[in-house]
Amino acid sequence: MNDKTIGVIGTGLMGNPIAKHLLNAGYTVHVHNRTKSKADSLIEMGATWFDTPAALAEQSDVVITMVGYPKDVEACYFGADGVFRGIKSGAVTIDMTTTKPSLAVRIAQHAATLGVDSIDAPVSGGEVGAINGTLSIMVGGEKNAVDRVMPVFEAFGKNIIHQGPAGAGQHTKMCNQITIAGTLIGVCEGLIYGRKAGLDLTTMLQSISKGAAGCWSLDVLAPKIVKGDYSPGGTIDNFVKDMGIALEEAETMQLSLPGLALVKQLSLSIQAMGKGSLGNQALYLALEKLSNMDSNAVS
Repeated sequence: MNDKTIGVIGTGLMGNPIAKHLLNAGYTVHVHNRTKSKADSLIEMGATWFDTPAALAEQSDVVITMVGYPKDVEACYFGADGVFRGIKSGAVTIDMTTTKPSLAVRIAQHAATLGVDSIDAPVSGGEVGAINGTLSIMVGGEKNAVDRVMPVFEAFGKNIIHQGPAGAGQHTKMCNQITIAGTLIGVCEGLIYGRKAGLDLTTMLQSISKGAAGCWSLDVLAPKIVKGDYSPGGTIDNFVKDMGIALEEAETMQLSLPGLALVKQLSLSIQAMGKGSLGNQALYLALEKLSNMDSNAVS
C-alpha cells in the first residue's frame, strides 16, 4: 500500500476540515458519517462516500476515526459493520477521538491480530485548529507506524509528537484536559472577583495576561467571557465527557484529582441548565449562580 487512500469516519466539526486538508494535499479520500449530509461538502470536493465503516476500511490504506464518545469508537471498530470487519492486513487505523486510553490499547491489540497497525492520536486546538490545519496531535503507537503516517498528520497538524506506545496519546490528552480544567476555573474565578470588585475587566486582563497568570484560557476564553460570548470551540458536553474519562483513569491509578472533580461538578451544573452545547468558558455561568450575580450572557 502507498498510503494515498485515506478513509475518514466522522465528518463533523473536526473530521470535516481534516478531510478537506487531506483532499487538498492530494490524497484520495473516502468518507462515512452517521448523517450523510455532513459529508456532502466533501463529496462535492471529490471524496467518495461509503455506507459502512467496514466498506470504507476495505478500500482504504489508512482509516481515521473522529467520532463522539467511547461507545461510538467501540461500535465503529468492533461493530457488525465496523472497521475490523473490512480492514486489510497492512493498513493503519488512527483514532483521533478523545477516548479511554484502555480502549486505545484494546483496539491496538485486536488490530495486531489482523496484521494492522493502530495509532491513537487525539488532538488539541479545536475547530479553529482543524480549519487552519494547525492542530496539536498527541500520538500513541509503534514508532514505525507513526513514522509511516507522519505525512498524513502533517496535512492538518503542526505540533505532532509521538508520546509512546498505544494509549500514550490518550493519556497525554487527559493531561491536557486536566490542565485546561485547572486554568479555566482560575480564569473564571479571577473574572468573577474582578467584576464584583468593580474593575474594568478588559484592562484587568491586559495587566494579568502578560505576567505569571498568562495562559491560553486567559488569552482566548477570558475576552469571550467578558463579552458574554459562550459560543463553542469545544463544548461543555464534550468537556464533561473528557473529564469523566480522566477521573475514571485516575481512579484506576489510585490518583486523587480534586480540582478536576470540582470543575466536572460545576460543568454538570451547566448541563443541568440545558446549556451543555455552549463553549467551555460557560463554566463562568456556574460561578455567577453560586455568587448570586446576574448573567452577562448575550441572549
